[in-house]
Amino acid sequence: MTEINMPTKYEPKKTEEGRYEWWVKGGYFNAQPDSNKTPYSIVIPPPNVTGKLHLGHAWDTTLQDILIRMKRMQGYDALWLPGMDHAGIATQAKVEAKLREDNVSRYDLGREKFLEKTWEWKEEYAGHIREQWGKLGLGLDYSRERFTLDKGLSDAVNKVFVDLYNKGLIYQGERIINWDPAAKTALSDIEVIHEEVEGAFYHMLYPLADGSGHLEIATTRPETMLGDSGIAVHPEDERYQHLIGKTAILPIIGRELPIVGDDYVEMTFGTGVVKMTPAHDPNDYEVGNRHNLERIIVMNEDGTMNELAGPYAGLDRFECRKQLVKDLQEQGVLIKIEPHTHQVGHSERSGAVVEPYLSKQWFVKMQPLADVSLANQNNPKNKVEFVPNRFENTFTRWMENVHDWCISRQLWWGHRIPAWYHKETGEVYVSTEAPKDMDNWEQDEDVLDTWFSSALWPFSTLGWPDENNEDFKRYFPNDVLVTGYDIIFFWVSRMIFQSLEFTGKRPFKDTLIHGLVRAADGRKMSKSLGNGVDPMDVIEQYGADSLRYFLATGSSPGQDLRYAPEKVEATWNFANKIWNASRFALMNMDGMTFEEIDLSGDKSVADKWILTRLNETIARVTDLAERYEFGEVGRELYNFIWDDFCSWYIEMAKLPLYGEDEAAKKTTRSVLAYVLDQTMRLLHPFMPFITEEIWQHLPHEGETIVTAAWPTVNDTLHFEKEAENMKLLMEIIRAVRNIRAEVNTPMSKKVPLLISVKSASTQAVLEANRAYIEKFCNPETLTIGEQLEAPSQSMTAVVTGAELYLPLVGLINLEEEIVRLEKELEKWTKEVKLVTGKLSNERFVQKAPEKLVAEERAKLADYQEKYALVEKRLAELKNM
Repeated sequence: MTEINMPTKYEPKKTEEGRYEWWVKGGYFNAQPDSNKTPYSIVIPPPNVTGKLHLGHAWDTTLQDILIRMKRMQGYDALWLPGMDHAGIATQAKVEAKLREDNVSRYDLGREKFLEKTWEWKEEYAGHIREQWGKLGLGLDYSRERFTLDKGLSDAVNKVFVDLYNKGLIYQGERIINWDPAAKTALSDIEVIHEEVEGAFYHMLYPLADGSGHLEIATTRPETMLGDSGIAVHPEDERYQHLIGKTAILPIIGRELPIVGDDYVEMTFGTGVVKMTPAHDPNDYEVGNRHNLERIIVMNEDGTMNELAGPYAGLDRFECRKQLVKDLQEQGVLIKIEPHTHQVGHSERSGAVVEPYLSKQWFVKMQPLADVSLANQNNPKNKVEFVPNRFENTFTRWMENVHDWCISRQLWWGHRIPAWYHKETGEVYVSTEAPKDMDNWEQDEDVLDTWFSSALWPFSTLGWPDENNEDFKRYFPNDVLVTGYDIIFFWVSRMIFQSLEFTGKRPFKDTLIHGLVRAADGRKMSKSLGNGVDPMDVIEQYGADSLRYFLATGSSPGQDLRYAPEKVEATWNFANKIWNASRFALMNMDGMTFEEIDLSGDKSVADKWILTRLNETIARVTDLAERYEFGEVGRELYNFIWDDFCSWYIEMAKLPLYGEDEAAKKTTRSVLAYVLDQTMRLLHPFMPFITEEIWQHLPHEGETIVTAAWPTVNDTLHFEKEAENMKLLMEIIRAVRNIRAEVNTPMSKKVPLLISVKSASTQAVLEANRAYIEKFCNPETLTIGEQLEAPSQSMTAVVTGAELYLPLVGLINLEEEIVRLEKELEKWTKEVKLVTGKLSNERFVQKAPEKLVAEERAKLADYQEKYALVEKRLAELKNM
């Protein structure tokens, strides 16, 4: 192809248009299980089919796409398996809200019809999600897409439930659980968000039944007193020991409450007397079990009071509280209301205040599973590596303090629990197969917690429980999981213990943990704050590549990311720079074909330097990417592309390109083509669209950059000596430009330049490259020699192995030049002190790599030489 095919302007929309469909149609993202390549697998954290992807999804999936694209280019059989989560509570709530718009409830439809509506919702929103994946450019293997309610995944869920049940690790019990009155379902502990709420302590008097006095009791939830069935004091509390075994009267209701002694009560907290409501408080439930206290449920599932609440039956729980407080005040029983700020649990899904509620539910016995998971982290061959490793502590703490997991949900959308009850005997039948005489059995109405099926995702998506499935054998365990730190206990922990229990293997080798995307001011993004950002809007304005590059390089592993439009705009500017530089290179390649690229000819110092810098960048980028340090990768690529390639090499390449030496032209074109090709490959995982577009215009082999080989260091194109020479040239050019800038002498004005060198070898290097110095310093005359005298009234700069003199008669102020040189002397003093300190540290000298110590010693010699030259020049000026 020629440069004519490449548009004159970088326009993300046009660059990205149709490209993703071309990739998918070409099958370039599909795994190759029949190849002899080493497998590498990632399964996508499945987004909920409840709405649009947000910036957090975009960040999470961009990191995965970078890994999968890089591994594919490195020659791996790379599988990135897509899929979505049915998201029980969240999806059912969305569908029910939609039905309410038509004044229809799920009960009006019945279970089967309601599920049909929910599947329609799923299909619609799954389509939206796939479209957004495409906009982001995600290299997913759609031939293996899964959904958490697929038959295969349902089979896996049923097997896990039945096996855990048969092992005694799943049981049914009546326990205090977290109840969401809005969604009318149980919640696990980690689905409860605790928020500070301004409440109160209500102090009440409970009269003793024998008329001998009162007991003062305080509560934050007075409506629950209607379910009180006892009062507890500490058995060693001398104030109340004589009352143990007696009874008190429950105000309003008049129920007699036994007074019990229990170590649970803190003698020093409050009055040392605690009311017991075993059906509405987890601690009271445990105390009640020890003392056989009655469990009185006074609320309905929707948060209204039931008939056991006496005169308050039918009232909402908070209305009941208001009325009850008023009645207690009128009776003189409520003696004090004390303001109190406390943590109140709210449903993560509905936002409703969670009610501790006595209910018969299904639970997973967690301790045995947690013990295995913790022990496995001490096994170097099978442990999950957390990146950053500090997040292993988050996992460990949760496992060490784990509670039994309530897995049943009172929903219709989800995996129905594979348990049946005999209509006459009440016998429980748990199996992957329904009972044969179904007329006598009823299946449990509840479904399983969404996280129950999500916990199996790394292996259920690959064909488990069929352990002979080729995908399962080849791609499990996964190589890496990418996810946010906020769901380590929700999801990561559960995947680990379920995988160990059912496969004996870790679910993934590494888990790369990132933070949350926050607004520019650091606040969490949310609808209520109005600071949310739709990634599709960002792509519309700046393109997918700009958004991806910002997300991938904007923070370090484990840290939160602050979104700022100006930062995305800056990455757009970077993309635009790449586009313009590439177009310039292509315009000067003169229609070169891949076969015509020839790097064997005589190369300039600039050619050898850029090839060496490319090698260094390849090594550094590959190493950093393997360690998931994408922010550092971004900096390496940015510096190489913007500074080295665009600002320096392209400018220097213009000399041979615009000259008469045809051999030099051909070599420069070859270097441009080679470096640009390799650079596009390095950048491709971050910016897939623009790199594919540019690569298609470059001379290349193969159909797409997606399957092009990842760059590797080419030792035959590494030139340390010439790279050092180039650095000297760049140092001279920068120094001259800086001096000119200080005295407002434009580059267009010719001035004499003298370079006093320390050695003949340095002089030879500079003489061999006079053309560069003359081109970029624009001297009136250029004198290079040893021991040159500094002309009077000249500006001075010290570079490695040489001094520069620019006679600027009438343009410089002697006093200002002395001040400038004194500042420079101060700079070199600090540099010498810093390196001297490092080299005087015995631990550093003994333990650091030999190459690093040698580099520091070379730096010290260079800085000391520069210090001496500046000091000498200062003395000369002060004596003038």
